Amino acid sequence: MPMSVRPRALAALGLLALASAGCTSIRDHQGYVVDEALIGTIQPGVDNRESVQGTLGRPSFVGQFDQRDWYYVSRLTKQLAFARPQPTQQTVLHVRFNDAGTVESVQRTGLELARAVEPMGGRTPTLGSNRSFFEEIFGNIGAVGGRGTGGQTADNPQ
Repeated sequence: MPMSVRPRALAALGLLALASAGCTSIRDHQGYVVDEALIGTIQPGVDNRESVQGTLGRPSFVGQFDQRDWYYVSRLTKQLAFARPQPTQQTVLHVRFNDAGTVESVQRTGLELARAVEPMGGRTPTLGSNRSFFEEIFGNIGAVGGRGTGGQTADNPQ
């Protein structure tokens, strides 16, 4: 009898180890690898675009509305099993250049400015009127051109 208990105990122990391995915390790094020594060498009024790119590398992205803004983004996340990854640390280095291409300012922010964006579900909210199903289907009848004129009107003969 003692021989049959041992394989069962080993199997249970193996299943327990396998199940606990699925609950392991996964840590991940995304984006720019922050090097404090290199970031500290960027000086406003001294460095330019070429020297910044030579020191820090290409930016994570350039400003959408103003090409004078360069951003270096780094984020550390932690995930448990199949849950969503949660940010644990974030660094955004914002380098702004003047019109001559010289560094104007260097700003650093962290996770305190990050915001969670929740989707609205299956519907996108829009401004304007809320029309019913039948108004959507039949609402434009007669609104464009006359009947059978193919878009021609008395004011706009084609």
